[in-house]
Amino acid sequence: MHRKFRLSTALDIDDVLMECTAYAVKLANEKYKFDPPLSIYEIKQWGRQGTRSDAIFEFFNDPDFYRTQPVMEGAKEFVKKLSTMTEVFVSTAIPPEFMGIRAKRIMEEFPEISADHIYMGARKDKIKVDILFDDGMHNVLRSSAQYPILRRWPWNQAATGVLAVNTYDEFLKMVEVISDSYSVREQPDILSEPSIVVFVGASGSGKSKIAKKVLEKTDKFEKLTSYTTNDPTAVEINTWYNYVSVDEFIRMRESGEMFQSTMYAGHGYGSCKPDVEAILQKGKHVLTTMDICGAMSLKTNFRNVITIYIKRDKKALLGAILRKNSSIEDKVNRIVAIEAEDQTADICDYIVKFDTYDEAVDKICKILKIDE
Repeated sequence: MHRKFRLSTALDIDDVLMECTAYAVKLANEKYKFDPPLSIYEIKQWGRQGTRSDAIFEFFNDPDFYRTQPVMEGAKEFVKKLSTMTEVFVSTAIPPEFMGIRAKRIMEEFPEISADHIYMGARKDKIKVDILFDDGMHNVLRSSAQYPILRRWPWNQAATGVLAVNTYDEFLKMVEVISDSYSVREQPDILSEPSIVVFVGASGSGKSKIAKKVLEKTDKFEKLTSYTTNDPTAVEINTWYNYVSVDEFIRMRESGEMFQSTMYAGHGYGSCKPDVEAILQKGKHVLTTMDICGAMSLKTNFRNVITIYIKRDKKALLGAILRKNSSIEDKVNRIVAIEAEDQTADICDYIVKFDTYDEAVDKICKILKIDE
């Protein structure tokens, strides 16, 4: 199917194009001389928490805050690039008394966005666009956009199952993949050179079990071991992950050791580029399981990345989740995410529906040309 018009994208301003929370943290540290300094990681949810981090909210009532907000690094180049790919709008929630300041800043800093494409107000669910890019979990969950995408920050780490990115490059790659999903695509020859195959699917879909069975059928693929903060004592032993502490996970992410990281059911998951490269340098193909956000990170950082959505009957998904040796909260988070995750199937390269694991493995082996 060919789309006859351009995709449309609505961009948030605060913490998407302009520094907001980090800027308020900086101002709070300068004013109150916190020791140790207030960190953005102390803001674990949006809104007042009854802690010293509440000091940031006073700056949101100061017009000078909006006049002096720094543009985020790379934001201008990002908007220029996105403007060649989609029609770009702004959807920003700001107190009415500061709307004039906000509009002036947008037009000065981002001339690609015309004045009649700037929408102000808290009801972002009323904006009819194809893609929304926002850091507010509530805006993403309520959005009427077909593809609401979350900009990851410490205060929205609890979001599970939604499309989410950490960088502008990841967002642009996701837009590219979404755009391609509206057109007839030639499926790439994944065996033409060392490739990366990612199994995507809702919790309980059996991604890891199917991947293990595929690996048993060929020596051309090698599994990628990723990292997670999930407690290994609370789950079945899973050799697809190295378990690390939350502090170590943050350190690896912030130092750049991880090229991708995401949150799922309250736990961090991430992968390191050298681990992927080590497999490819052997002349082997990489096989891994990730959510759609991790898969998009792979597509951003590597060539020849193929995504296969593992689609299982919802009743079977629920049964698999309920049988997990994990907390009630963990199970609830996974169940809540099922519908949102299923909506990402259409932007994967292949969809594999199955009733039995052997059926799934047979279908995947045909896609991957194993045993031919």
